[in-house]
Amino acid sequence: MRNHTSATKRSRRDFLCIGAAAATSQLVSAWQRRCLSAAEPPPELFRASAHQLAILILRKKASSLEVVNACLEQIERVNPRINAVVTLIAQEARATARLADQALARGDVIGPLHGVPMTIKDSLDTAGVVTTAGTSGRKTCVPKQDATVVKRLKAAGAILLGKTNTPELTWAFETNNPVFGVTNNPYNSKFSPGGSSGGAAAIVAACGVPFDIGSDTGGSIRVPSHFCGVTGIKPTSGRVPRTGHVISAEGYMQSLTQLGPIARCVDDLSYILPILVGPDGRDASVVPQPLADHARIEFKRLRIAVHTDNGIVSPHHEVAQVVTNAAKVLEQIGAQIEQEKPVALDDVLRLDDDLYRADGAASLRRLLAQTGTMRPGPDIVAALDKRPMSSGEMAEFIERWDAWRGRMLQFFDRFDAILCPPCAFADLPHGTSTTAQANAAFSYTFAYNMTGWPAAVVRAGTSSKGLPIGIQVIGKPWREDIVLAIANEIEQSLGGYHAPSD
Repeated sequence: MRNHTSATKRSRRDFLCIGAAAATSQLVSAWQRRCLSAAEPPPELFRASAHQLAILILRKKASSLEVVNACLEQIERVNPRINAVVTLIAQEARATARLADQALARGDVIGPLHGVPMTIKDSLDTAGVVTTAGTSGRKTCVPKQDATVVKRLKAAGAILLGKTNTPELTWAFETNNPVFGVTNNPYNSKFSPGGSSGGAAAIVAACGVPFDIGSDTGGSIRVPSHFCGVTGIKPTSGRVPRTGHVISAEGYMQSLTQLGPIARCVDDLSYILPILVGPDGRDASVVPQPLADHARIEFKRLRIAVHTDNGIVSPHHEVAQVVTNAAKVLEQIGAQIEQEKPVALDDVLRLDDDLYRADGAASLRRLLAQTGTMRPGPDIVAALDKRPMSSGEMAEFIERWDAWRGRMLQFFDRFDAILCPPCAFADLPHGTSTTAQANAAFSYTFAYNMTGWPAAVVRAGTSSKGLPIGIQVIGKPWREDIVLAIANEIEQSLGGYHAPSD
């Protein structure tokens, strides 16, 4: 783990600034109202949720410095075993926490995350803090500006503790790169936490921080959430700006990648997501679409399609059983459940293969040139071995992709949401994610990057090996409220997060 000690100074004006999309006065007021009825947090500060910590700090029952110190101490305890946090900025974090405490003493509330610690995936730029994206060309890269989501979180009062590991250029379903090496699953080091937000999910599961921000191009928030027993959401394409993320927001594949929070409870997802959303004047794909309140969802009005098998690769029986259990829970509270899957899923493997070979990996080569990486790792080398399509073939493919998305969208004429596995596997041993069978197993997530729909994963069971099993909830475009409401009900009914044994 890299230690970063050169603190970047921030003026009081910068520190107290609340960004336009980060923390409006209405959001702060809502946060303060929720304090009155909040549940008591666990005795150890590092186990508390982001929302619980925000309340404790606001009520002055714990200082931001105490919370930051508790999380830093937990990171020091667990990180040598899991290698999730790759750059730690303890000195700067403590200095920022002291400023937060001084501001609160004056009666200044920065925002709904006042004094709450976080980590950030190492593929997102952080001003003054090394951001490698797991590739050698960026090994000493220190961005001058924060990614938009990082800027918004800081403006809402969150305090950065460090950066979390990612596969090189986020290009794999396991978290391993030439700069920082392998990240282990906190429940069993023989297994991977998944990728590409594996470091984020692992440190959240290990209670090092209450939340992190991941990126998801093919399942990179949802797959690690599944394997690490936490919860994460990939918002609708066009919901959250990707400015400052290593994977460019431009080009024909730009709609695949979305940024979203990873936490230990669904309540934190619904608490953090409003801070992230909305245009930033840089990412041209983002629109000012209102984010609805998941607390207003009436389950008796919901029509939910459920499938345990997507017709591409059958899941492990323990994964299928978790989906069945969750469907029963939702049916018991009044939701209409039907066993059905989108027929168009049958074409997803061919589309995915065409998508990633269309330009013959030219976009990936440009990314390597931009980062200055001369000798990429084996995952990237393998991805470079693609035959490009002709211009006519590529035009035909994009037309076919658009038509497929239209057929998929028709499925929502009769349904409000889909419930299914996040992956066919209940666990992922290190070094097993690159086979054709494994790629097919991840079709449960990457199909919904190709549609652009919102999707979340929440823990809903435990395997015979003692590892978490998640369930995936997919919603209509812009209906994160439905996704979060369903995920929250599953979490409350089936237990949700359980801490790994030390």
